[in-house]
Amino acid sequence: MKKRSDKKTKTINVNYLARVEGEGSLYVEIKDDQVQDVQLKIFEPPRFFEAFLRGRDFRETPDITARICGICPIAYQMSSVHAMEQALNVTVEGQLAELRRLIYCGEWIASHTLHIYMLHAPDFLGFPDAIKMAKEYPKEVERGLRLKKAGNSILSFMGGREIHPINVKVGGFYKIPDKKDFNQLVDELKWAREAAIETVRWVSGFDFPSFEKDYEFVSLVHPDRYPFDTGAIQSNKGLNITADQFDDHIEEFQVKHSNALQSKIKERGSYLTGPMARYALNYEKLPYIVKDLAKEIGFPEYCRNPFQSIIVRSLEVLFAIEESLMIIQNYEKPKTAAVPITPKASKGFAATEAPRGLLYHHYEIDKDGIIQLANIVPPTSQSQKSIEEDLGQYLQDYIQLPEGELTPKCEQFIRNYDPCISCAAHFVNLELKRS
Repeated sequence: MKKRSDKKTKTINVNYLARVEGEGSLYVEIKDDQVQDVQLKIFEPPRFFEAFLRGRDFRETPDITARICGICPIAYQMSSVHAMEQALNVTVEGQLAELRRLIYCGEWIASHTLHIYMLHAPDFLGFPDAIKMAKEYPKEVERGLRLKKAGNSILSFMGGREIHPINVKVGGFYKIPDKKDFNQLVDELKWAREAAIETVRWVSGFDFPSFEKDYEFVSLVHPDRYPFDTGAIQSNKGLNITADQFDDHIEEFQVKHSNALQSKIKERGSYLTGPMARYALNYEKLPYIVKDLAKEIGFPEYCRNPFQSIIVRSLEVLFAIEESLMIIQNYEKPKTAAVPITPKASKGFAATEAPRGLLYHHYEIDKDGIIQLANIVPPTSQSQKSIEEDLGQYLQDYIQLPEGELTPKCEQFIRNYDPCISCAAHFVNLELKRS
């Protein structure tokens, strides 16, 4: 760590902020004991996935977009296939749609568990990382690793492999399982259900800082089910649109301090997507096992404290496991693994729920199915403006702390949101300026 100071400025450079995905920095300016500016700088170079997609066949989108993120490749794959299917007037339903929900469950279990146990819990328990935490909490860390493995087993089973699965295609899957094939998953998922319950009870006992904000939450909302890949885009403050209306209501804009675009609702400003938004807008669709456990720990139906997002993620892990078991129990093998596709010149739009929140895809293809335009808006870039505003509000109560104490507070606060910065554009430097 390097420190530089003069009469007007104090700067802290933290070489690497651990336990987030991606690369960026944080700049905080304080003047007359007031937070003047907060900038979450994403300086990781643009990765040009939208440009890579142009000129490629529409069938290639699942395999290309999966490479955007090694943590949540399914969300990128599924957003792309849903957009292409909308463009080509194709509907995937019944058991094929259920299998898609199942592979989403695997991703949510693996991603959320990684964040809960490896990235976020050490903050609450006073450890610099999960390795040191494991010395005092070996059973908990072992439980977390096995839970993540349970999620990965679904990804391998349905996707062909854990990282960048290869079985997803526009119209369905390349290969689908027989009912008896699920036997290899069921026992481990039943164990995982009990482990997820223990996880919720464990994290609910953490000491949470007092912080709340009146967010505009944005997520998919389905009339009957907790959403993965279908539903309208809604908010708690009146937004109610379909995916093809996204650009009419939500604006992407460039800020000088970031290589990633930020987003805002045109009529109002910043918004937050992710687990807290899904939970607030879809609580009633959760199965009883999840709602009963939330009541047991005294957790409300609406959470405005980002520090408590670790509880929401834990509840979503339990939901995903319960959903997986239900899908497996009711599964009957479809006659075909995919529906037929005929290309035509068209536009397609889709929004799905990645573990970190709403993910939007828009494509235009020509009569031969060649992609002419691709636009992808990931969850972290949508929430980035809200995260900056939140951090400015939170730090106001701590600005008198020395830099050595203020820096970890900033880092922990950013980790509340489980940002996947690589998708948008490792979070590295904190620069603090006082004057």
